[in-house]
Amino acid sequence: MKNINTCPNKNRAVATALIATFVSLSVTPTISANDREQVSRIVAQIQHADYAGDQAAMQKGYDDLKPFLEDNELVSRIRYWRGFAQWRRAINGFNDSVDPKELEQHLNTALDEFKIAMDKDPTFLDAKVGTLSCLGYLAFMNREDQARAKELVGQIMPLLKEATDMAPDNPRLIWVRGPILWSTPPEHGGGQDKAIENYLRGLEVCSKIKTSDDPLEPSWGKPELMMSLAYSFANKRMPDFEAAERNARAALEIVPYWHYVRDTLLPQILDARAKAQ
Repeated sequence: MKNINTCPNKNRAVATALIATFVSLSVTPTISANDREQVSRIVAQIQHADYAGDQAAMQKGYDDLKPFLEDNELVSRIRYWRGFAQWRRAINGFNDSVDPKELEQHLNTALDEFKIAMDKDPTFLDAKVGTLSCLGYLAFMNREDQARAKELVGQIMPLLKEATDMAPDNPRLIWVRGPILWSTPPEHGGGQDKAIENYLRGLEVCSKIKTSDDPLEPSWGKPELMMSLAYSFANKRMPDFEAAERNARAALEIVPYWHYVRDTLLPQILDARAKAQ
């Protein structure tokens, strides 16, 4: 009988090559230590640019993360930080009188990124937090269009309940809930005092939780809560300018280069306090 395996070594080499090819196609790509370090550096630059009010640097961070989108291990976090960059471009833009159409574009781009982040990791609460805030800003911008505003609020409320059920003590979620409470009538469980109580609870939570050592996991929130308290105390029906100034300065102790607090909010508080005296 003729032996069909006349070149066993050659056949074995072909089989090995086929197996290697199959494995290379089926293995999920993972990010290298060098790439992770590079992504972490970009994320840090985005956060710095946010506080500094540097629109160009926030956009650059968004663009610089694009080469890493194929990494399946970190894609939800990379998408989050790309969304964060556009979200914060919009927030800073509100304070710096940027064209509303441009702001809306940033918010919608952020929503697209946050949606992908949630799809990739349904347990990733901070992607929901970003989505809630973007929807809130869009609802505010479309407040004259009642149908559109109602549609946006209809998206906010179930997502807010879902996020609150998941992690009621997340400081960033508490921060995002503040404007919702501020604009909700007292008879419906909201109001200015409720918003301030909410921010104060957020600061109490911050004092008790341990933040992650992973730079790709969101850990911001404490200075934002202080900033919102400063704004709220200054703008409530009976302003408390002393508390407003104290919280603004506390936020600047953490982020001394915060453009909005240093150059806009604190001067507004000091001016209003001087006029009230």
